[in-house]
Amino acid sequence: MNPNKLIYVAGHRGMVGAALVRALESRGEGNIITRTSKDLDLRDRNAVDEFFATKKPQIVYLAAAKVGGIHANATYPAEFFFDNLSIATNVIDSAYKHGVEKLLFLGSSCIYPRLAPQPIPENALLTGPLEPTNEPYALAKIAGLKLCDAYRKQYGCNFISAMPTNLYGPGDNYHPENSHVLPAFIRRFHEAVKNGEKEVVCWGSGTPKREFLHVKDLADGLLHLMDHHDSEGWVNIGTGIDLSIGELATTIAEVVGFKGEIVWDSSKPDGAPRKLLNVSKMSEMGWDASIKLKDGIESVYADYVSNGK
Repeated sequence: MNPNKLIYVAGHRGMVGAALVRALESRGEGNIITRTSKDLDLRDRNAVDEFFATKKPQIVYLAAAKVGGIHANATYPAEFFFDNLSIATNVIDSAYKHGVEKLLFLGSSCIYPRLAPQPIPENALLTGPLEPTNEPYALAKIAGLKLCDAYRKQYGCNFISAMPTNLYGPGDNYHPENSHVLPAFIRRFHEAVKNGEKEVVCWGSGTPKREFLHVKDLADGLLHLMDHHDSEGWVNIGTGIDLSIGELATTIAEVVGFKGEIVWDSSKPDGAPRKLLNVSKMSEMGWDASIKLKDGIESVYADYVSNGK
């Protein structure tokens, strides 16, 4: 990439967007523009079009999204559908109309079919039913992926897409109800230690398996993808290694120092039984994740504590 090109990172206050800005700055990309949701509502088509017409970014990382765990998706399905669909259509169309050279759109591994083959290859998308607990979010994200390909096919736009696995890292959401599983466990076990509790109750059976990628690795992978990938479709980004939710809970309990009992509430939903990505495409492009899960958990827990939690 040319350091003189104007780069727009949409969603820079989110965990992924903030990591992208840090990664871009660390390699000397100083020409970066950002906007908060208060300054630019990406759901507002006219506002987005005016922004692109005025600022004319040349490179766009579309990391803005409404995200959350099982509870949040179940509670706010209309918002997850509408907000994410609006963000994708508005930004992608304005990028085309105002001559953006290259755009990278972020999907998510949770939008693959619930019972996709494991590890999940890129061509598994839309080959089976979605996971019901996050279907609205998934449909909006699938539309964004397909929209990038449609604009490439019809208008020749160099719009590419990435499919990250489950993420964690600095700036994660630790909300007691609306967070994803890894930060939710960190908060729950930390509070159990602080309050002297003897047991921690976790949702589900603990048997589903998940893959986790540190957001710093993701940001590095996205920059690599922007530099080396110019084709239709999407590329998985992950570690290629998974573990059970029960093993994750045990690991986090060890890092946090919780020595009590972990109890599983099987009346609560598990979500998909397994979500492991096939990351061979990224490996063939010369990129692999580098941060080991326990090392990453230790670093984010230290960050969590240092922020006064």
